[in-house]
Amino acid sequence: MRLQYPHNIKIIRVPCTGKVDILHVLRAFEKGADGVYAVGCMEGDCHYNSGNFRARKRIEQAQSLLEAIGIGGERAQMFNLASSEGPRFAEIAVEMVDKIRGLGPNPIKKASSKAHAAAA
Repeated sequence: MRLQYPHNIKIIRVPCTGKVDILHVLRAFEKGADGVYAVGCMEGDCHYNSGNFRARKRIEQAQSLLEAIGIGGERAQMFNLASSEGPRFAEIAVEMVDKIRGLGPNPIKKASSKAHAAAA
């Protein structure tokens, strides 16, 4: 079975979501991403013990920072799935793309394109 999810999602694999640092999330927005979400194993089921708890905390910190700087914290999300929930992964991908489309483009990207247009 081949999962179908939106083509504009870039998947970055890590050994554990606990390896996802807040800087990775913020840098994605800085580089123009409209949204970021992390998908980790079920809470309490982490092979590395507490990696998914660390990831959730970091995503929550990123949400706070994104809210404070005016990008919007809802653009960063954390989901927990079992490895057998491939179809749910595809559903979440579609839900996130729809949510981000509703929020519009990343404000940093808009500001950057205006600055480039003004400089030209």
